[in-house]
Amino acid sequence: MPSAQRTARWITPVVLVVVWLLLGGLLGPYAGKLGEVASNDQASFLPQSAESTKVSDLQKGFAQEQSLPAVVVWTAEDGGKITPQQRTAATRALASLSGDEGITGKVSPALPSKDGQALQGVVQVRSGLGGELPSVVEHISSATDRVEGARAELGGPAASQADLSEAFSGIDSLLLVVALVVVLLILLLVYRSVLLPIVIIVSAVFALSLACAVVYVLAQDDIVRVDGQVQGILSILVIGAATDYALLLSSRFREELAVRGERFAAMRSTLRGSFGAITASAATVALGLLALLLSDLTNNRALGPVGAIGIVCSVISTFTFLPAVLVLVGRAAFWPAKPRTPTDPDGGAEDGAKASSTGLWGRVAARVDRSPRRIWAGTLLALLVFAAFSPQLKSDGVPLSEIFVKDVPSVSAQATLSEHFPGGSGNPAVIIADAGSARAVTKAAAGTDGVVTAAPVSESGRPGQGEPLVVNGKVRIDATLEGSADSDDAKRTVQRLRSAVHDVPRADALVGGYTAQQSDIQTTAEHDRSLIVPVVLLIILVILAALLRALVIPVLLVATVALNFLATLGVATLVFDNLLGFEGTDASVPLYGFVFLVALGVDYNIFLLTRVREEALRHGTRAGIRRGLTATGGVITSAGVVLAATFAALVVIPLAFLVQIAFIVAFGVLMDTLVVRSLLVPALARDIGPAIWWPGALRRR
Repeated sequence: MPSAQRTARWITPVVLVVVWLLLGGLLGPYAGKLGEVASNDQASFLPQSAESTKVSDLQKGFAQEQSLPAVVVWTAEDGGKITPQQRTAATRALASLSGDEGITGKVSPALPSKDGQALQGVVQVRSGLGGELPSVVEHISSATDRVEGARAELGGPAASQADLSEAFSGIDSLLLVVALVVVLLILLLVYRSVLLPIVIIVSAVFALSLACAVVYVLAQDDIVRVDGQVQGILSILVIGAATDYALLLSSRFREELAVRGERFAAMRSTLRGSFGAITASAATVALGLLALLLSDLTNNRALGPVGAIGIVCSVISTFTFLPAVLVLVGRAAFWPAKPRTPTDPDGGAEDGAKASSTGLWGRVAARVDRSPRRIWAGTLLALLVFAAFSPQLKSDGVPLSEIFVKDVPSVSAQATLSEHFPGGSGNPAVIIADAGSARAVTKAAAGTDGVVTAAPVSESGRPGQGEPLVVNGKVRIDATLEGSADSDDAKRTVQRLRSAVHDVPRADALVGGYTAQQSDIQTTAEHDRSLIVPVVLLIILVILAALLRALVIPVLLVATVALNFLATLGVATLVFDNLLGFEGTDASVPLYGFVFLVALGVDYNIFLLTRVREEALRHGTRAGIRRGLTATGGVITSAGVVLAATFAALVVIPLAFLVQIAFIVAFGVLMDTLVVRSLLVPALARDIGPAIWWPGALRRR
């Protein structure tokens, strides 16, 4: 080849690497800046069409500023009665907060409990403080912890949101470092190569930097919305997906390099062989995530485009930066191991489709080939047994005490409040009704079982103290519930309360507030599951049918990954109940688990079946299954372990929601990789035979 052609051939990979290095330097900081545009205000993630959302919008007219209540509770240190002096000191401490930074409205006096053992006061904290909220809450705590002989605790929505912000603090650095270290260790152990794991990690980091930069710009312009959960999942999703795609491409390059010897020819063949599988896998995950746009929950809708952006960036990095580096470094990428050339002894028999029945995956493939029916029957039975436990998973929301996996001040304060005051104190149900029906609505609310008191809010901002405040012909009525605001009893009370006030003629009454919001979120999540699950399955089926040019095997794959999901939920039920002590899960956990596990689970089946089809075109279906499983077994298993480990890194964030998602996805991916993709699918395909390719032409070969 002329020297000019050789030089020109090297220009493209060099330029690509330089461009990515420049982009990495420019965009890298955005991975740490995403928290600046993230919002953990739960009110901003309400169902769009729910009654509580309408109340939240109408409620804005009854205050100059939107606020979150911080509820202070004092108890005597000796466990006795609160003295008049302590009550006076508590009221003075509350009054000292009036007008301070972040405090809005009038501060309530300290009110005693019926048992005389506690005091309660409410401080309204201005909404939209973002990262400043924890410091404001800390200021309230310091100011109120000055009552001699009494212990002060701070609860309510403001304190809960501050604890939530603390839980997500440092998420950019901590989660990313943990995930990358885990992935690097696994790659070093599995591939026993020094350079390749580093190249793959750098490729994943570049993908994450690009994704975070795009999301940052969109979130800054309010095109997408980000909270701490979406932020954490984006990091894990990109690192896991980019690593998986990189493993598939680098493994195929190693195989082609052993066969062809020349790096450029090997990379051309690698891209031809892996492009369809990787793009189809990425499309499955991205479109599955975009199906979340059908959700009525704003945080679900937020995850859809953000996650899809992350997947697209992973594919871009995999097909640009990674091939350029592999071409430039060649065989050195696999040092100290070396791909065998066609002239080496054994002719590279351990690589890809050249692998024989020797080696672990050769033996697994041979066993599947000999006894397919026994293998698929046994694995199918085991999965069905696990799946039988899935209906027992309680996913109708969790109380505040179980949101965090460690003790936090707001949870302890809520427990103290519930012990001495009505559970809904400081966090009432909010009723918005026509002013002309205020008295009738108040009477109906007060007479509802589970409601302690109900009174219109006056111009002073306090219920029952003066004439009702009328805004645009509406009044606001606060109803204190007997049960804790986050309890199932309170949710049932809200349903009864809605029925009662809706029946008041011409009142147009609506019920909102924290408890109503949680109830609406639960109802909406159940509706979302019934809508989104079949849409995701249909998307996957269409992509598989187009990729494999068949109908039987796509239906088989969709059925097996769905069964794997149900089996995983069954195992999660047993683990959550008996080992981790979770009484239930957040309403969105099953949907998130389904989208991630089914979409990502199909990835590995795509990697396997595209290779099986490629081999079947040359050698027939039976040999294709055996050769495809042998060639892909190691790399797909490694990819599954890496993906499971990256999602397991979510446990570093002390929130039950993310711990539950981490377990479901990590365990489900491992079971899909080691059981469904390695045994069940190839055994079923082997037993069915060429008919799996119906109605494609390959069924006749």
